[in-house]
Amino acid sequence: MVSPSPDRPGREVSTGPPALIAIPAAVGFAFLFLPILALLTRAPWRGLAGLLADSAALTALRLSLECATAATALSVLFGVPLAWVLARVRLPGIGLLRAVVTLPLVLPPVVGGLALLLALGRNGVFGRWLYSATGYSLPFTTGGVIVAETFVAMPFLVLTVEAAIRSADRELEEAAATLGASGAVVFRRVTLPLVSPSLLAGSVLCWARALGEFGATITFAGNFPATTQTMPLAVYNALEVDPAQAVALSLVLLVVAVAVLAALRDRWLRPGRTATAGERVAL
Repeated sequence: MVSPSPDRPGREVSTGPPALIAIPAAVGFAFLFLPILALLTRAPWRGLAGLLADSAALTALRLSLECATAATALSVLFGVPLAWVLARVRLPGIGLLRAVVTLPLVLPPVVGGLALLLALGRNGVFGRWLYSATGYSLPFTTGGVIVAETFVAMPFLVLTVEAAIRSADRELEEAAATLGASGAVVFRRVTLPLVSPSLLAGSVLCWARALGEFGATITFAGNFPATTQTMPLAVYNALEVDPAQAVALSLVLLVVAVAVLAALRDRWLRPGRTATAGERVAL
């Protein structure tokens, strides 16, 4: 790194970090990078195609993609209006509402899965009414996987979109309202286009979080092949019986994670860009 010399503005001098900073920085980087390097080094590259072509692995991958996409769709459907309420409504208790929305971010996933089980299980607070009315029990089904993933992933989208709505130019919305547009039209034709980049970024982040969910899924939906066994659960199972396949499945999730970072690089990883408060919380 270089910076202009104070006595000679046109000349740049080296300003490398001192050892007090450089050494712990290098240790921190190594701590984060070495596990990834080990995963890549120990990967069964020669037999990778065969391991991933296994029917159980393909089923887990298909289920993961379908459930993560469905969870993201539900998060957009309910999360965007929720983000608007958090950003624009000024009523007593709105801070408590935001705290509840944020809670799944810090709640251990297993605890979240248990809470879902107590709420939506066959004998749960609300699940008993669902079961008595429809005969349908949500836990330990594919629908249960989607619900669990939505629970843990929706806050990422809500906080990202809320930050964008807060920073959006309200004069454009007011101008549209002055011209006679209804609140729904203003939201659809003005607000959503203004926040669409953040909505897209939040959706990608939400999808990636849903794809990698483990604790809430195994607690609320179980680990049944072809029904609730997603990729993270398949990795957990394979680690006990076939470590090579566990590594191969982990590589798929690693590729997805890298793809997500690549998709979001201009928003959160570009040098010199300062993330908004909502983006910092979401990350």
